[in-house]
Amino acid sequence: MLARIHSGAVLGIDAFQIDVEADITLGFSAFHLVGLPDSAVRESRLRVQSALESLAMTFPRSRRVTINLAPASIRKDGTALDLPIALAILVAQEELSLDQHLPLDRYLIVGELALDGALRPVRGVLPLAVLARDAGFRGVIVPSENAAEAGIVDGIDVLSVPHLRALLAVLQGRRDVDELRHSSSPPPSGCLDDHLDFAQVAGQEAVKRALEIAAAGAHNLLMVGPPGSGKSMLARRLPTILPPMSFEEALQTTRVYSVTGQLQDQGLMSRRPFRAPHHTISDVGLVGGGSGVPRPGELSLAHNGVLFLDEMPEFRRSALEVLRQPLENREVTLTRSMLRVTYPASVMLVAAMNPCRCGHFGDPHRCQCSLEDVKRYRGRLSGPLLDRIDLHIQVPAVPYKKIRSAHRGEPSEAIRLRVEAARQVQLQRFEGTPYHANHQMGPDLLRAHCVADDAGHRLLETAVDHFGLSARSCDRILKVARTIADLAQCPSLTSDHIAEAIQYRGLDHPSRSLQSLSG
Repeated sequence: MLARIHSGAVLGIDAFQIDVEADITLGFSAFHLVGLPDSAVRESRLRVQSALESLAMTFPRSRRVTINLAPASIRKDGTALDLPIALAILVAQEELSLDQHLPLDRYLIVGELALDGALRPVRGVLPLAVLARDAGFRGVIVPSENAAEAGIVDGIDVLSVPHLRALLAVLQGRRDVDELRHSSSPPPSGCLDDHLDFAQVAGQEAVKRALEIAAAGAHNLLMVGPPGSGKSMLARRLPTILPPMSFEEALQTTRVYSVTGQLQDQGLMSRRPFRAPHHTISDVGLVGGGSGVPRPGELSLAHNGVLFLDEMPEFRRSALEVLRQPLENREVTLTRSMLRVTYPASVMLVAAMNPCRCGHFGDPHRCQCSLEDVKRYRGRLSGPLLDRIDLHIQVPAVPYKKIRSAHRGEPSEAIRLRVEAARQVQLQRFEGTPYHANHQMGPDLLRAHCVADDAGHRLLETAVDHFGLSARSCDRILKVARTIADLAQCPSLTSDHIAEAIQYRGLDHPSRSLQSLSG
């Protein structure tokens, strides 16, 4: 008898349907698994056989078994097809019926089988649940640990199965299906970490102002300062002043974590991600890749959040340079000989570095670095990469009086209210476009919304001539100025906005910035 069970697999952050077909006939004992399975899928035969026999179910040892994974032109990987293969074998042996007690043909089914029949979680259940809804299926059958993830999607039935025994009991009428039904997850609420707050940071008011501007316009930011000046402390508090994720942003970010298997037993992500990889990370670890189907890297895991690169010059040059195109396009495209996968990568890049290798440049008692040493150290960051970072911030050491002072700055909540007001202005400005923040503006929108007054143009022209700024740096200055104006709820750009934006381009001319530091 021929049996067909509906399942699915993930490519990128989207899912596609897989039909698991089983045909069991008389003949020499054989088990054929076709349809471009990888090694993990081929090994499912042993897991399925052990699971069925542990439950006293029949595995066709003495017959010819053919399992086809359609469409056969797409490579399948992972262990999510264990459960549908087991069910297809049972239906093909007429030990189960497709429509008795539970209509299996109306569900997408995924799950990894343990040798005793227990179900283990799999990757990519959220995209599979979206596929089930869009394709008109009644619902999905998933391992219990994936149920909260699948429950994010409204309009489908989610059956949470801890063990193959429980599912067989429902299919055979010995248990009510409502016992396996999972309720939907509530929408996300809140995005803040209660343990982090800008009020905890002593001093650094100018740096906090720059971080507020960066948050308001989703601008990339680089902080330069000696060890202990608070660069990492400030960066880790940046998410507390970012606006909460919308439902669509939360859904897309959750899908990225779903395909990497990092959701564990949680539903929709409510906090903006903050990723801080170590500087020894490889190119693949940072932007994604790997053998087989390419997986997302830290850049995509930070989607709609913050990617923090501490000690940025210590990262591999190749890893930093590969960031350039994704920072512009807000997505990562990974290409193999017969495969092309795109992952979203709309991030705020926040980086930190010392002014020199030892970190104490300008202090004659602690730093022995020459100007050439400093140039060589800073030269690890290429001009095209620095051009893509909107704000370059000097972070000075905090005086002892500031550290001991009882006075603290504004709390994150107060800053976030101003950021949200500026973001609301930008949402209205970009209504009807795919953009939502000033950092994302292209040339057309830049010309339309970043028109400075005559004094502002003269000031910008002087800065370009004096510092030798590139055209991209000029665009960055205008975008940052537009954000400064939005924070002030000012509809037009003035020379004051341009002047403040220019001061955040301190690394565009290394020789001048070194002279200012050493002087």
